Amino acid sequence: MLDVLERAAVEAGRAILNVKPSSAGTTIKNDQSPVTIADQNSEAVIIKALLRAFPGVPVVAEEAMADGRAPQIDGNAFFLVDPLDGTKEYINQSADYTVNIALIENGIPVIGVVYAPARQTGYAAYRGRASKFMVTRDDVVCDRGEIRCRAKGESLTAVASRSHSNAQTEEFLRKNSVTSCLSVGSSLKFCLLAEGLADVYPRYGRTMEWDTAAGDAILRAAGGRTSLIDGALLTYGKRRQASDCDFANPHFVAWGADH
Repeated sequence: MLDVLERAAVEAGRAILNVKPSSAGTTIKNDQSPVTIADQNSEAVIIKALLRAFPGVPVVAEEAMADGRAPQIDGNAFFLVDPLDGTKEYINQSADYTVNIALIENGIPVIGVVYAPARQTGYAAYRGRASKFMVTRDDVVCDRGEIRCRAKGESLTAVASRSHSNAQTEEFLRKNSVTSCLSVGSSLKFCLLAEGLADVYPRYGRTMEWDTAAGDAILRAAGGRTSLIDGALLTYGKRRQASDCDFANPHFVAWGADH
């Protein structure tokens, strides 16, 4: 299954790269987030690949959900897809955007792929093992190596988004002996934790499950965890929530090893 997800992510990345940000036709969705032709083209590639390979597994994809096209989820397994995580970064011609694909089983992200097309770099999780890989100019996956979270030290390095810091985040950094902070967009934050380049990612802001599932799968496979503020593990497939819409996440903190 992992090879199908990786191939879909790489092909979706190619679809994104084929659209110049300056001509991507940005529009604003109801939640005030941007969407471009690149988002839509990427999602079409992924959905086609997943439904062809796994016709019985529902696909929950960001842009389809925004258009009101929610799949029927009857079983315990489904895919979560963000076809272009970090659309703002893409529009601003930053390399910090990714393609995210995850398989959820019983509320847990068990397989995940995060691919950064502009970096030709990807990350994957499959049944408890995490890896990093490169992609050639011909879109061939190569140079795969296993990754692990690093052991917690006396001081911590946090990773955060350039556009989502707030007072709660700053307070968390002060209280948890964070001495340095890496700024990066999209699901690459989870991936930096997974490959041992940072220790913690606090998110005191709104996210959806497709934003986090693939990166969370990779982090967990590398020895980390993503917890709610009360310490409970972040779960997926949240519907009929009293306080928010379907598939919305509460605030969370993603940790590397030894927390």
